[in-house]
Parts: sequence; C-alpha cells; structure tokens
Amino acid sequence: MEKDRLLAMMEAILFANANPVSVNRLVSSLRLEKDVVVNILEELVRRYSKSDRGLAIVRMNNSYQMCTKPEYAPYIRKVMDLTRKLSLSNASMEVLTIIAYNQPITRNYVEKLRGVDCTSLINNLLNKDLIEESGRLEVPGRPVLYKTTLNFLKCFGLDTLDDLPLILPSTVSSLERQQLSFNEIV
Repeated sequence: MEKDRLLAMMEAILFANANPVSVNRLVSSLRLEKDVVVNILEELVRRYSKSDRGLAIVRMNNSYQMCTKPEYAPYIRKVMDLTRKLSLSNASMEVLTIIAYNQPITRNYVEKLRGVDCTSLINNLLNKDLIEESGRLEVPGRPVLYKTTLNFLKCFGLDTLDDLPLILPSTVSSLERQQLSFNEIV
C-alpha cells in the first residue's frame, strides 16, 4: 500500500477512536508489519506537531491518540460549554502520586504511607479513570493491586511512566517524601 494512503488510513483510524489505539492492535487488525505501522504513526506525529495545527497525535506507552492541542482548550470549553475540569484534592493527588511511583501497589500500603483510610480517594481515582486494578497480591486475603492508566498519562502529558519527574532521595527527607504531591513534583 502506498505511503499517502497509509497515512490517511491511520489518521482516519485515530480520528474515529475516542481512546488511544495500540500499535499491536493496528498491526493485528490491518495485517501490517510493526515497523511500518510505527513509521506511519511517527510521521503523523511529526506532521501534526507543526504550530499551524489545532490537533496533535500523542504517544502514550505503545498507543497513539489524536487530540486537540492544550493551548486551544479555553476556546473549546467556551464553544462547547465545558465548565467541568478534572480537579483533584490534595489528598487525591497524594494518593495518585504514591500509586504512580510505587505501582503496582495495594490500598493498605498507600494507607500505611499516608496514615489514614484511603478507600474513598482510591474509588474517586478509579471513577476518574486515573488508576485501575492490575491484579491481586499473592498473600493471604489477596488484596487488589492498583496502577495508573493511559488516561493518567494523557492527563499529565506523559508518554510513559519513565517521564515521571525523578525524586532524588538525597534531596527529600523521609517525612517530606510522604508529604509530596504530584503537583509539587511536576
């Protein structure tokens, strides 16, 4: 298949999907070689990164998604009357930070670090699709393990978890380490 047709096809697929589309899904569905799919997607990323475009194609782990550029969000909100913005309390940010840096992690471990019950905070993060269950720990009681989602990466503008800001233990005391929130780190 010619390159222009592949570019148009991938662009249409990303446009039609509200969620990120994985490279593996594209490879298996379209029966194309992985390197061909990745090259086409990266070409789209380059083309959409030009400043004269209102859209962007973002990479998150091994997935890609078409979205609007952040600088146009205020205009989109005005036109679409989108007044609700994703907001998290300081406590929710603390829990999200603990999960992001220690995943997969149990609720009990989060509560041990914070010193308070975190059930409602974890449920709130689950409802906002910032974290998800990632299995169960192989110990008595088999507690649920939590990890961040692709939506987490998207909301915080990260390609992968490797892009999380580095926290140097030598610069943060053990007490302060437990009090940091993701906002303060970013």
